[in-house]
Amino acid sequence: MPHTDARADAAIAPITDLGTITSPAARECLVGPAAEAGPDAEDTLDLRLPVEFVALFAANSDVGGERGPGAGTGTSAWAEPHAPDLLGSVVDWGPVSTSAGVLHLVPVRIERDLPIISGWMNDPAVTAFWGLAGPENATEEHLRSQLLGDGRSVPCVGKLDGTPMSYWEIYRADLDPLARHYPARPHDIGVHLLIGAAGDRGRGLGGSLLRAVADLALDKRPACARIVAEPDIRNTPSVAAFLSAGFRFSAEIDLPVKRAALMVRDRSLRHLL
Repeated sequence: MPHTDARADAAIAPITDLGTITSPAARECLVGPAAEAGPDAEDTLDLRLPVEFVALFAANSDVGGERGPGAGTGTSAWAEPHAPDLLGSVVDWGPVSTSAGVLHLVPVRIERDLPIISGWMNDPAVTAFWGLAGPENATEEHLRSQLLGDGRSVPCVGKLDGTPMSYWEIYRADLDPLARHYPARPHDIGVHLLIGAAGDRGRGLGGSLLRAVADLALDKRPACARIVAEPDIRNTPSVAAFLSAGFRFSAEIDLPVKRAALMVRDRSLRHLL
């Protein structure tokens, strides 16, 4: 887990900086299947399933009660680029204008996006925060844990004026293990951002993109009252990027691998900050 600060936009870091048990999904991530975990598993939340969660599985079943395509096989509907999710279908959110150009969040497709995302993860400034350096299979496992999960986290490539330049994870913070560590509210949305190219970091781009995506999420998810994030408290440039994006510092929280700054962008304050 990273303990040093990179440049301002190098890694706007996830809860354990996103990954699987030993890499960024060490964020205690629940985006992957938890069936193998025992009843006392650390990464199991006792949460009531939201209505859309239940409806989602119903939509993947046919009239006779059989599960839809991919059930019981080595594939899953979640692996499809236009699979449903618990965020109101991020694939349909569409582009958003920013001060740097038009940004479009495009849900990840492994065969198309793995090489570029893995390359970004092997940048030393990024590795310090995401822990996914090395062969492509480390990044692939991290991506598949979300794509084959239950739809509460959506990995995306951010295309700025058509050029892939960032990696995003948009997730239901109220259904994530992060909810153990702060007073979560129903439909809270969490965001993680990695700006890929070194030349795009350290010039305020992260703040501009974060503001645009946070406002886009609030526009597309009327039930969501706030967007949250949890960068390492020692990562001053990352915290500054969130502040410039209209997030407020809410509290310091102790997470499994770091002390984090809980950053919040409130719907009610979005036009004031």
